[in-house]
Amino acid sequence: MHLQDIFIAGTSTTADAMAWTMAEILNHPAIFKRVRQEIHDLTNGSGNNRLVEETDIPNLHYLQAVVKEALRLHPPVMAAPRVCREACRVGGFDIPKGVAVALNVYSITRDPDVWENPDEFSPERFLQGMVEKGFQANGFAAFGGGRRMCPGSNLAFTVICYAVAAMVQCFDWKVGNGEDGVRMEAGLGMTMSLAKPLVCLPLLQVCLDQFQMEASSL
Repeated sequence: MHLQDIFIAGTSTTADAMAWTMAEILNHPAIFKRVRQEIHDLTNGSGNNRLVEETDIPNLHYLQAVVKEALRLHPPVMAAPRVCREACRVGGFDIPKGVAVALNVYSITRDPDVWENPDEFSPERFLQGMVEKGFQANGFAAFGGGRRMCPGSNLAFTVICYAVAAMVQCFDWKVGNGEDGVRMEAGLGMTMSLAKPLVCLPLLQVCLDQFQMEASSL
């Protein structure tokens, strides 16, 4: 694998995951408000207002659930290539040793036998005993699985959570192009991205004004 491949894989997929997460919460205002409230409760303890930090992520459980649910519905890579180390039989088909196969990650993460209402965006499902299972929970294959799962899964997940938290904490967002909500059609390509780029206009909130005033007075 070339260094360029690693760089592209680590940036494009992470950016796509951020876009899908923001698109989902913008289409679900109640979830957006709950994420913001969780951040507010954590960063405004004892009357000390502050911006969210990367070290806060482990304590933002609902935010983590939101990002995991977005990754479940919209896995950055829809198919994971593998090579059979030995002959096996899968779904009634004989797979010889050394044959390349592609695991349909998109279908796994929307399997109705594993997920209740699989096409519904419901972060609460990850608050019901699945958060502790991390990325190895049955049916959650956004980062692959086993010994061949994405080596940068923890880093990517932290970056996505932190970026989304920063965008939610002090900004309201208005969907651009005069549309009421974000269109959720997926585009064509090696990675799963929105068919149309996510265009949103940030609306500054009071909390950020306070931080700016405090910083200017130092």
